[in-house]
Amino acid sequence: MNLSSLELKIPPAAQVVVIGGLMWLMAAISREFLLPLAVRWWAAFLFIGLGMVLILASVWQFRRAHTTLTPLEPDAASALVTSGVYRVSRNPIYAGFLLWLCGWGCYLANPYAFIGPVIFVIYMNRFQILPEERALRERFGAEYDSYFRLVRRWL
Repeated sequence: MNLSSLELKIPPAAQVVVIGGLMWLMAAISREFLLPLAVRWWAAFLFIGLGMVLILASVWQFRRAHTTLTPLEPDAASALVTSGVYRVSRNPIYAGFLLWLCGWGCYLANPYAFIGPVIFVIYMNRFQILPEERALRERFGAEYDSYFRLVRRWL
């Protein structure tokens, strides 16, 4: 199987759902951390809330720029968004999804559940972000190269 055939095939939101399900399964078949429920809830609330803020701010920036939000067609971008949260991260939506998974892991309170966010980052870097970066570099050239050098991929 050619690994490049997996590039831009699975929407990131679907990856979050699948990995979240796998995290739940790992937590269901193994031991928990000994954390009080209130600590688990607050940690989950914090991570998921921060993730939601990043995602909503990102979507707002894309809407303001009148460009596509479709992650499976990065070459359809009509504008390079570099303002707002995009000054801190080239991929704040994906960083928000990562925070969601970390929040879910906190709620599950299981060490094996935290394998999920690691898998998400590895998969996203290889099969989503690298192809997006290639497409944006082709579409926006030197403008993207400059942005790429100034802003980190995640946070």
